[in-house]
Amino acid sequence: MSNVPEDLRYAKSHEWVRIDGEVATIGITDHAQHELTDVVFVELPAVGRQVKAGESCAVVESVKTASDIYSPLTGEVLAVNTAVADNPALVNSDPYGAGWFYRLRLAQPTEVTALLPAGAYGALIGG
Repeated sequence: MSNVPEDLRYAKSHEWVRIDGEVATIGITDHAQHELTDVVFVELPAVGRQVKAGESCAVVESVKTASDIYSPLTGEVLAVNTAVADNPALVNSDPYGAGWFYRLRLAQPTEVTALLPAGAYGALIGG
């Protein structure tokens, strides 16, 4: 059974979002990292990049496959987690903490309402 924290919002493409004012921290869910197995490489978006909701903005490679990571929200990339680029295993060991990917300044805060609450995401993944 995957860990689905109640305080986060979720995209159907398995990214999680933590909202703090106008800033969203984004990573991939525990379910996603379990499906990928051992993450060996993470390519993060450039700081300052403008991304649109649904746009591919990062890549995760595991021993099994490479997967695009889609931005769940529209905005400007404020920061990236260089620790996860240096140590991709953080995605597996702490997907909701040290394994975060990037922070975004929200351009359209109302987009958050389109993301799934924990219960709905848990149902989507059969949790």
